[in-house]
Amino acid sequence: MIFVINSENKKEPFSYKKVYQSIKRAGASDDLAKEVASIIKKEAYSGIKTSEIYERIKELLQEKSLKVALRYDLKESIRKLGPTGFLFEKYVGEILKKLGYKVKINQYLPGKCINKYEIDFIAQKRNLIFIGECKYRNLFGDRVHSQDALSNYARFLDILNGFYFKSLKYKDFKIKTMMVTNTKFTNQAFDYLKCMKINAIGWRIPSNKGLEYLIEKYKLYPITILPSLKGEIKDIFVSQKIMLVQDVLKINSEKFIKKFNVSRKSFYKLIEEAETLLKP
Repeated sequence: MIFVINSENKKEPFSYKKVYQSIKRAGASDDLAKEVASIIKKEAYSGIKTSEIYERIKELLQEKSLKVALRYDLKESIRKLGPTGFLFEKYVGEILKKLGYKVKINQYLPGKCINKYEIDFIAQKRNLIFIGECKYRNLFGDRVHSQDALSNYARFLDILNGFYFKSLKYKDFKIKTMMVTNTKFTNQAFDYLKCMKINAIGWRIPSNKGLEYLIEKYKLYPITILPSLKGEIKDIFVSQKIMLVQDVLKINSEKFIKKFNVSRKSFYKLIEEAETLLKP
């Protein structure tokens, strides 16, 4: 039996099925998924890291289908929004805007016991308001733990009991809290969130409606999924509040190139990758 070293540095048996399913989830045909999974099975050896397997799959997919390769890199592209988590907060804000919410990020709200809390985002749709916290994780295998969930809810209750939402202006509003992460919640953390009816969005959490589901359904891919996106252009995009691939295609290319003095070749390569990813 071949053993691999997973993201938590633990040994587990190599699984052809896991490899196959991960490729299928990226939109590969059955034949392509089987072909690549078979190559990986043939090349795998005891002690190989799952990160090595991931890179090899990506390499093989880039040779066979750029669109599938880009989608396969989704989780890593979100991790590239680091290292501090600020860009992840902006990205989550853009996702919520596309889902019909009015969003403000990095806000301050008063509580009953503590004068001022920094809030990652406030999202409003009609009479529903979410006080949101983003938990960005930069390390493979890292999780959101129960103490994070407990801390979030305690802060929410203090804000709810403060004067801000006691105003008559919010009399008919439902005020809730939400946690969003680019990784997974521990079982204990997720049990607590469910018990307290806290909205939680993470990687494949909730089942079949997690972060990756929202991204794929509404094509809300982060700009970091584009392989040709390099430092300078990335910084310009962020400064111009361009966080989604779909928004890259709305740019007036020639005006953008002239205004920011970026390489025409590099910029049009980004456009090509964006069109490939978003085409039906």
